[in-house]
Amino acid sequence: QVQLVESGGDLVEAGGSLRLSCAASRSIASFAVMAWYRQAPGKQRELVVSITPAGTTNYAESLKGRFTISRDNAKNTVYLQMNSLKPEDTAVYYCYARSVQPSGVPYWGQGTQVTVSS
Repeated sequence: QVQLVESGGDLVEAGGSLRLSCAASRSIASFAVMAWYRQAPGKQRELVVSITPAGTTNYAESLKGRFTISRDNAKNTVYLQMNSLKPEDTAVYYCYARSVQPSGVPYWGQGTQVTVSS
């Protein structure tokens, strides 16, 4: 069973920065894609950004320029650097991974809370 463990969530003032980490229990190179999602209170979970083993990224349009995803294969960890945070970025942030085909099994972390105060 694959485990994804997020960390780095915190309470931060608007304009501040945070870096989230997602540590996987197996090689992240074995996943077809890894991603960060977020879910604000009363809203649906939404994609923040995804990254493939080749490094191809797909950002939510509204977050381009403020959020950056990166990966460290040696540490089996994916990061999300968040800058210029806004109160509307307040949400639980989830790490996601999907195994390569044919299984395509999805995995989710337990989430980490990010709260941005105005």
